[in-house]
Parts: sequence; C-alpha cells; structure tokens
Amino acid sequence: MSTQSDEEKGVLAALIIAFKDPDKAPSREAIKAKAIILADALGYSGDLQSIITEAEAVIPSRMNAGVSLIDVDAAHDEDWVHKREISTTYAEAYGSYLRSEGWKPTVVRTLLNDDGSKILGLLQDPTSDGEWKRRGLVIGHVQSGKTANYMGVIAKAADAGYKFIIVIAGIHNNLRKQTQKRVDEGFVGRSSDPANRINIGVGFNRNYPNPVTLTNINSDFNKQTANISGAQLNDFKNPVILVIKKNVKTLEALHIWLRELNAQGRDRIADVPMLVIDDEADNASINTNKPDIDPTATNAWIRKILRLFTKSCYVGYTATPFANIFIDPDAFDKEAYEELFPKDFIYSLDAPTTYFGPDKVFLNSESSSVILQHIDDCEEYLPFSHKNGFPVVELPPSLYRALDQFIIARAIRNLRGQSRKHCSMLVNVSRFVSVQKEVRSFIGLRLDRIREAVKANYKMPEAASSKNEHMARLRAVFDAEFAANEQGGRSFTWDNVKAELWGVFENLHSYVVNSKSDEILDFAKYEKDGAGLSAIAVGGLSLSRGLTIEGLTISYMYRNTKMYDTLMQMGRWFGYRPGYEDICRVWLPEDSINWYKHIALASEELRQQITRMRQANVSPRDFGLYVKSHPDSLMVTAANKMRSGEKVVLNQNLTGTLQESWLLPLDIDVNQENEELIAEYWRNGFGGIVQPTEKGWFVPDVDVERVYEFLTQFKAHKSARRRKADVTEYLDKIAWKFPKADVLLISKGPGDPAAYRLGAQDRTAEKNATPDKWQVSGYRVASRGDEKLGLTPDQISAAEELVSEDAGSKKKQPSDIHYRIVRNKPLLMIHVLEPVRNPKFTGYRVPAWGVSFPGGLYGSEFDIEVIANKVWLEEVYGSMDDSPEDDEDYDNE
Repeated sequence: MSTQSDEEKGVLAALIIAFKDPDKAPSREAIKAKAIILADALGYSGDLQSIITEAEAVIPSRMNAGVSLIDVDAAHDEDWVHKREISTTYAEAYGSYLRSEGWKPTVVRTLLNDDGSKILGLLQDPTSDGEWKRRGLVIGHVQSGKTANYMGVIAKAADAGYKFIIVIAGIHNNLRKQTQKRVDEGFVGRSSDPANRINIGVGFNRNYPNPVTLTNINSDFNKQTANISGAQLNDFKNPVILVIKKNVKTLEALHIWLRELNAQGRDRIADVPMLVIDDEADNASINTNKPDIDPTATNAWIRKILRLFTKSCYVGYTATPFANIFIDPDAFDKEAYEELFPKDFIYSLDAPTTYFGPDKVFLNSESSSVILQHIDDCEEYLPFSHKNGFPVVELPPSLYRALDQFIIARAIRNLRGQSRKHCSMLVNVSRFVSVQKEVRSFIGLRLDRIREAVKANYKMPEAASSKNEHMARLRAVFDAEFAANEQGGRSFTWDNVKAELWGVFENLHSYVVNSKSDEILDFAKYEKDGAGLSAIAVGGLSLSRGLTIEGLTISYMYRNTKMYDTLMQMGRWFGYRPGYEDICRVWLPEDSINWYKHIALASEELRQQITRMRQANVSPRDFGLYVKSHPDSLMVTAANKMRSGEKVVLNQNLTGTLQESWLLPLDIDVNQENEELIAEYWRNGFGGIVQPTEKGWFVPDVDVERVYEFLTQFKAHKSARRRKADVTEYLDKIAWKFPKADVLLISKGPGDPAAYRLGAQDRTAEKNATPDKWQVSGYRVASRGDEKLGLTPDQISAAEELVSEDAGSKKKQPSDIHYRIVRNKPLLMIHVLEPVRNPKFTGYRVPAWGVSFPGGLYGSEFDIEVIANKVWLEEVYGSMDDSPEDDEDYDNE
C-alpha cells in the first residue's frame, strides 16, 4: 500500500507512462528531469524525491505471461474469450486503478490481457448450457502479486458473466480482513466498513456498476448477515462476491444459506455461474485424511459448496503447490463428491523483474552475501524446541543487532524521502503466544533505552554521543552494514543518519500478531493521516501465511521446520522493495539458509518442468505424477503420511535432477580410500579419452556401467547410503535408453594430474560439523555453472535458446537445468572438497560426487521404488517437529 497523496500518485503514474517500454533503464537524472516537467504540468508543488526513487525502481520492470498445462483430452475451447463479445467494464476499471497506484503499464497489460485472459479462457464460458465444472491451480511466487492476479481474473470473470464469486482468504481473521480491503478497492469500489461506506479504488468512476458484497472488513459471512437482504443470488443485477475465512463454521453456514434460500428445495442451483478463488490453496483446503476415511472438514465443505452449483469453477492460488499435487485426482466421497485436484489446468505465473525473491535472497551469491545474516546464538536463549510458557530471561545478541539494523534502515529510508512509507521488522522465533509476548516485552524495553539515548544524543557532537553504548552500537551497525549504500547516486554519512534518528521513533510501535491477539497491525490507519508506520511484528503462524507486512525491511526468524510449504510461506521478506531493496536484511540460522537454497532450486526446477511438459503436450495429471515421483516428494508426504513410523512406498523419478553426496564423512581413512578410487578410474580414463577443461578434466561418452561401478565402490556416509543406492538404481534403470554418460573431474587450480590428484575446492564447514558427519552448506556440492563444462558450442547455444524461451524478454543466463537438458545424458561430477571456517578440519580433503540426469523421462518405466519411514526421513533430512498445526496461534475453529 502507498501513503502517497492523490497528487503524488498522479505524478508517479504519469512518470511511469512517460518511460513506457524503455530499451534500457533510464538514468536518475532523466527521471528527475521528466518528473519536474510533469509535476509542473499537473500542478504539483511538493517534494519529488520519493516519487523519483519509486519510479526509478519500478520503470525497468517487465513481466512475461505465464505457462499453462491443460487436460489435453478434455473437450474445452480456450478461445471462447475471443469468440464472444465480452464487456470490459470491470477489467478496465481494475487496470486503471492499478496504473493510478503506480503499476507499470507493461505489468498491468501482462496481468490482465495476457495472464488474465488466458486464465479466463481456462475457465468455462459462463453462458454455456448444461452442467459443467472446472478445477484449476495457479502457481505464483511468495509475495509476488498473486492477489493482484486473481483480482484481475475476478474482474474479467464478472465481465464475462460469472454471477457469484467466493474468495476463500486463508485461515486467519487478519488475512481475511486484508483480502476484503483489497477486494473492496479493486472490485467492489466501495468500502465495506459499515461505519465508512465511501467510494474507493475502482469506485471513483461515478458510472461504475458496484458488485454486491455480503461480507465486510469487520464481519465474515454468516447466515444472519445474508438473510438481512432477503434476496436470492439472481435478484441482484450485479455480481455478488464474498470474502470468507477458511473456517469450517463459515463454510457450513454458507452452504446452508445457499441450499435453503437459493436451491429452493431443489438439489442444485442451476442458473448461477459461480467461481471460487481459494487463496493459499495448499493450506487447510487439502484433504489430509487417508483414502479410507472421510475427508477433512474444511476440504469437504468446499467440495459440497461447489457441488451445489451445476455451473462451477474452482481455482486454487498458491506459491507452494507441492501439497496440491498430492491430492488423489480420483478421490470421491458420496457427500463431498469430487476432490479439488487441478485436473483441468495448472498455470504458472511469472514475476516482474523487480521481484525481490528467492533467487536474489538465496541463490545469487553477490546479493545473498549482503542480505543474509546468520543466527548462531539463539539456541541458548530461545531454543528451537521449547514449550508453552518457556521463561525468556533475555534475547540473543543477534536479535538486538537486527533491531539496531532496523532503526538505521528506517533512518536511511527517511533520508531517501520515504518517511511516509511503511517500514517493518518481522520477528518469528516461537509458535507460542506466551513466548511471543515475552519477546515483545524485551524488545519494548530495548526500544525505550535506545529512544532515550537517541533523544539525548542525536544533536550532540560525535565525541560526546559516541560515549553512549546504544549510540556506539548504532554507529557500528551503520559502519559495518550501510555506510557504502547508495541509491540513485546518493549516499549518506553517519552524521546524516544520526541527525535523522529521532524521527525514527515518531510512529514506531511493536505488535504481537497472532490469531488470539487483540492488537491490529493497521497500516491503513496511518495511511489516512499520510504517515508511514514503523512496525515491529512479533508472531508465529500469522506472520507465515499470506499476511502482507508492508515495507518489510528486517526479518529475524528462528524456526525449526523443513516442510517445503511451511518454510517458503514463512518467507514474508519476498516481494517488492522499491527504493530500499539494498538495505533489507534477513536473519536465519545456517540450517534454514541451506534448506531455503535447496527449496529455491527445487521450486525453480518445478516451474521449468511445467514449460518442458507443456511443450511435450502432457496434462496436469501427468505433472502430478511427476511431482509425486520427485526425490523431494518424501518431504511433502512426511507430515500427513508418516504417522507413528508408518512406512511410505513411493515411485521415485530422478529425471532432470542433480543428485549429490552433500552429507559426507570427515574420516581421514575413508576419504583416503575414496581419493585412491578416483585416481584408479582417472588413470584408466573411465574407459574413455580424458580432455582438459577450464576447471579440471572431461571424459565424454563413458559407458554407464563404469559410472555405476565407480559409485558402487565409493564409500558414503552411513546416512547417505540410501541416497547413493537410489542414484545407482536409477542409472541402471535408464541404461537401456542412455548407455553412455559424461564424466567431469572438477578441480580448483591445476591440482596434480601426474598423481591423479584434484585441487580441493573450499566449502564452508559450520561449527556443528563432526568427524562423523559434515553437511555441506546449501545441500549443494557443485558450483553453479559446473554442468556447462564439456558442452559443445552448439549445445551451449541450445541452452541459451531454451532460457530465452523460458524467460521471454528477460535477459538471463542459462542455469544448470538448461545445461542438463541439452547434454541429454547422465553426467558424473567428481570433486574434492576442503572444509573451511572450521579450524578442526583445515587441510582435510573430502571427495564427493554428483550425478545429473537428463530430463523428459516421464512414466513408470523410469521410476524406482523407495520405501521410507519417519526414522529414515529424519536421518536424511533432519527433524521436522515444528508442524504449523501445533502452533498455539493456529486458528482451527
């Protein structure tokens, strides 16, 4: 949200349009010059600094249209949207609203004309006769604009003739309220606040045909509210929309009202085309019960509501689709009817170039080295595993340092002209409300002391102010983290920042945010006054699911979970950071950083598989089978399947993946034997011809049997033997199709080829590494780009063509996934690693391997069977005892 005045918004919108589709990002001077001209023309005489900063961040942004998988056997015509004359009233109003809010025209055009039209085409034409139903899934990125996308779909669906729209907005009241507000602004056009029924957003157009909403920002749906109108759905001339919480009582009340008032004694509602948008569709909507028992209540009521209508479409939205793909597509319940599996379509959204996402935070070494901050002292203050009522006696020094960073970052943002923008800090260290309150109390005490110190010293000479311990710490944080930061060619000195420190405390407040809290993180209240809120939000699950924390700048999270969807949704720091991306910091423990990196790569592979499978003309069911057979599927299955040590049998498929020995022994004798094994096979050239590369040696077209033999003899850590066995079994499984493989001997520097000895590559070994086990940082042995080694110029060109297909107008380099595809044969990579940053193991040489497999191997003939239980899973992946359903702030009413 923006705290800009309408005049500022007008100048910003005009400025963005003035630089429509530039070939390259314009300079700050060019933007400033144009802003001065436009401000004069529009009669704006205020400060332009904030407008210029935001425009500078937004103008270069682009977004490509998404990619879809469809049921190729279904009799569905996606082009119905182009064959009908469809009104554009709601869609045009929404597009105009987004542009007035500073959205770039190219992004709005993609959102509505490209993605919006394509997704609408995947729905059914609401004027179609007979009975029909559609089930789909839209995959976005965390905090990337999924809400804006489905708002566009809603607008276009209303134009096309959908009469009844339900938005299911997560499991918490604060998220439902946030979504209702956005629906009011972008679709209804009128505030649903009973005390303030004014035109807002799209409703400023006096001829706008306001839709009807039966919910408001204060009240979820209930039968009494709906019955006040006494009307049936068809009595309303304009579309009817509800924004409801994913709550059993709410869904049941809605079902009863629809059945009693609208079905009128009939079994079904026959003449009202309806659309359900299920936000955070992987959360609570999924049926987690076993096939032989009834569906979970939330899942069942959603299905029953869909069943009431003879004409219905269900579209789930999520950034973490792993659980949705595990829905049984053939499941049926005599009361709840068909499951929510996205049998008809899966649509993968792109993100604009300005998206501050997992790649920048975790995968790009240059940016992640600045953004990521390591938590290594929290366990002695707030351990991962603690009980409700845990006595907090003090906060870890790293959290206090993060608090100091937040104060400095807020001061810098103020100096950049962003004082009226929101600025937030997230603290997520416990799932228990009682502990969250204790943490907030300690933060409050520290803020009081810093406030007193700043008040007394911010105008004092440095010689005097530096004697205060709090001022000295703030200065140290500035010098270490922010002194070199520039924005638009401007940087600030400590004297500049110190003079601004007192202004930081003007609207600085701390909050406990959970489902039981009566505190409201109300950004809108400050927007009305033209002020920016500085918020420190302490919480648990409420901070981890869908809730947008405006202006999030500093994040501090110490939580112990490895479930893909839970961990990615905790990443509230993803999103858009115009004008302050460079001062954002994310504090995490080493294990979480490593797992985030792993998930970011897996998620990127998943999205690229959609592109590959679209080209292969396969269906969502095929994609579901692929995801179920992905090596990481055990992680997704674990929480709901592995009860009481139950075994899980899965068909696993390693197509298009890189499998590595990232869990290694630090046993000198074992590693010496592995080095001798490498030397033996290198000496014989793996049966092929050894060729030098810029980073070691390459052996093309080796018999797969030689790779199999090598891996079988390579001694693995006891907890990694199962992983190695899976790789060798898969090699054997695909040998009939790929009898040859490539081998890379990757070396740092020249090594000693005469002695068949590789140069050791540095890899971080944290202090928890032991002689028994070393878990390589990032769960990754190879460096990015290693899989390019040994490829021919033609293959490299083919990889570049692939990435241009995937990225569209974005200029991106091929990733290892693209190199993997064009190589089109297995690749064995051999490394020797040296643990660094751990004096106990300096100078050690630790051999490791990785095997990447070609893509496109879909189908049971390429699967291997994996049998696992909870003990096995935790041995490979670590503890997973932090299930969100155990949170004290989990709202399951």
